[in-house]
Amino acid sequence: MTTITTQDGTQIFYKDWGSGKPVVFSHGWPLNADAWDAQMLFLVQQGFRVIAHDRRGHGRSDQPAQGNDMDTYADDLAALLDALDLRDATLVGHSTGGGEVAHYIGRHGTGRVAKAVLIGAVPPIMLKTAANPGGLPIDVFDGIRKGVADNRSQFYQDLATPFFGFNRPGAKVSQGTIDAFWAQGMAGGIVGQYACIREFSEVDYTEDLKKFDVPTLILHGDDDQIVPIDAAAKRSVELVKGATLKVYPGASHGMCVVNADQVNADLLAFLKA
Repeated sequence: MTTITTQDGTQIFYKDWGSGKPVVFSHGWPLNADAWDAQMLFLVQQGFRVIAHDRRGHGRSDQPAQGNDMDTYADDLAALLDALDLRDATLVGHSTGGGEVAHYIGRHGTGRVAKAVLIGAVPPIMLKTAANPGGLPIDVFDGIRKGVADNRSQFYQDLATPFFGFNRPGAKVSQGTIDAFWAQGMAGGIVGQYACIREFSEVDYTEDLKKFDVPTLILHGDDDQIVPIDAAAKRSVELVKGATLKVYPGASHGMCVVNADQVNADLLAFLKA
C-alpha cells in the first residue's frame, strides 16, 4: 500500500497512477478513493497522472480519534501534495471533498494548484442559518448522526438509494452500485465518519471560496437529494471569481457514477482548456 505519514503520525493511503499533468481527487462521505474509479480510469487513459487518497478515518487510511476535522483534512491533503511535490495540479472534490478542496485553498493557497473542480460539493455551507436561510435544518444532520451511531451498515444501505437517485421514477437501479457504496462506507471507521458529519454540514466555507484565484468548474445535479443545488453550487459560483457552473438536469448526488461519461467529458474539456 502507498501511504504518507502526516505530522500527527496518521498514515494516509493514496493511489497514484500514470504520468503527465496531475489531477488530485478528494472523495465524499462516507466513501473512499474508490468512489473516483470511473474518472481515474478514464483520465489515466487520456495521459493524465491521477491521484486520490482515502481521508483519515475512511477507507484504507488510519482511523485516529483525533484530527477528524476539516482543518486537518486540508492539512492532510497539503501533506500529500507536498510529499509528491505536485505542481500545476487540478484539484477535484465531490461533496465533502469539495469542502476539503475549498479549505485546502483557503488554508494553503494555490501555489501548487492550476485549476479546481467542485462536483456536487457542500460549500459554502449546508446548514440552515440566519445567513443561509436556504440550507438544511440541524435536525437533518442529527438524523444522520443517529443513523450512523445506531446501525451504520443499514444506514449506508438505505442512503445509497437517494444518493444515486434510485428512488426516482424510471431510474435504472444498480445493486452493484449500492453494494460498492456500502462497502466503501463500512471500510471506514465509525469514530472518524461520525465526526465528519459536522465538517460537511456545519462548517462555513464562504471565506475559502473567496480565496480561489484559479479557473474553477462547478458541476451539480439539479435533482441532488443530498446536497441541494440552490444552497450549494448556485451560491458557490457567486463567491468564486470567474467560476463556471454547469447544471446537470435531473442528475443525482452520485453523478460521478450515474453520469460518469458526461462528468468525464466535462473534466477532460476543462483540463485541456
